[in-house]
Amino acid sequence: MFKIDQRSSIPIYQQLIQEIKQAILKGILQPGDKLPSVRELSVQLTINPNTIQKSYQELEKQKIIETLRGKGTFVTTHYKPGEDKEKLDRLKENLRNTLVETYYLGLNKDEIMQLVQQLLEELKIGEGKS
Repeated sequence: MFKIDQRSSIPIYQQLIQEIKQAILKGILQPGDKLPSVRELSVQLTINPNTIQKSYQELEKQKIIETLRGKGTFVTTHYKPGEDKEKLDRLKENLRNTLVETYYLGLNKDEIMQLVQQLLEELKIGEGKS
């Protein structure tokens, strides 16, 4: 279900967070869906259970998932995106750096916009969400 690149410079717990968020955006995981237990996911992905736990804790802090004692961990049914100024500033900086790289790859404005549109459609962002 989730793909983790052991060779990536991105920490595994962050990769898992992104994989879960993408699965929700794509509709693979729906509000109320149960996530695998820490132990189950650890076995599936062959990574340390503490790493899974760290990812789950961060997602809970962001109110994307919730753990119900004795029942498991679920995609929250009442998630409301909120503005986090610090995260937004980091996102802008990352996007700025990405745009600089696209320039050096030779992409023009129309090609960049087409690429962004393609990614939005792939992630199903903007479909039925307000």
